[in-house]
Amino acid sequence: MNKGLHRYTLLVTGATFFLLIAGALVTSNDAGLATSDWPLSNGQVFPRMVGNLFWEHGHRMVATTIGMLTIGLAIYFVVSESRPRVKLLGILALVGVIAQGLLGGLTVKLNLPLAVSAAHATLAQLFFCTVVSLSVFTSRGWLEERRTLPEKGSPPLRYLSAAATVTIFLQLILGATLRHSAPWDHFLPVELVVAHIVGAIAVVLVLGATILLVLKRYSGESYLTRPAWLATGLLIVQLGLGITAYLTRLASPYDPQPLNPMISITVAHVACGALVFATSIVLTLRIFRSVRAAEAAYELVTA
Repeated sequence: MNKGLHRYTLLVTGATFFLLIAGALVTSNDAGLATSDWPLSNGQVFPRMVGNLFWEHGHRMVATTIGMLTIGLAIYFVVSESRPRVKLLGILALVGVIAQGLLGGLTVKLNLPLAVSAAHATLAQLFFCTVVSLSVFTSRGWLEERRTLPEKGSPPLRYLSAAATVTIFLQLILGATLRHSAPWDHFLPVELVVAHIVGAIAVVLVLGATILLVLKRYSGESYLTRPAWLATGLLIVQLGLGITAYLTRLASPYDPQPLNPMISITVAHVACGALVFATSIVLTLRIFRSVRAAEAAYELVTA
């Protein structure tokens, strides 16, 4: 195990999570067009960060830092990683962060079109998914010898956990589209709100079923039950935050500006959603690492 590579990957993952929060703060403060310049802000590299420019330019500074860290990460993987697929994933992380930066600039240049803004938020989650996966692949628990557990019953847990992760990702896309569909002083589109609620129900059903089967079939396997219990707690918190965020958002068009209760709760909702996604990824990868039917071909461990 390369401890240095793993720790550096964890650093990038944590920094990326902070970047997601910074991006959510820009949207919640309606600060996306605090400056019409890109990559400069008001023609400066370091402008006076007052008002909404604090959130927008601060977000750009954090994103630039993540970009530099990811360059180092890709180089680290090329030099130190012997598994071709994992090495390729490290390179793809760099491609993803470059594309994310370009999309961020495009949102400013085009005055925040919904499609581009939602794509920017979605790609941020994909990049987070990538670095979370790299953190798993470089961890001690993944690399050490581990006995393979047989699949116990139907539906196959590997497919169900993968479906849960995909469902969460689709829900994150819906959430990003909803958040960018109207500024704080306008009401949210009813059809998107309904779609997001339906998506939340789907996440509860699919992820809940995955968690229940993990706890039922492999109750003594902490490698699987720990992320399952963590996903349970995060899912409960996320549902509470979602309801509260919607209630506070209902009042925002009548407020003179985006107020702290709405901002803090909606940002917490975005952050917790990312954590649910990350935990689901960890759980899914661990299931693929540990659980398989006796006849299944399994190549991921040696990738």
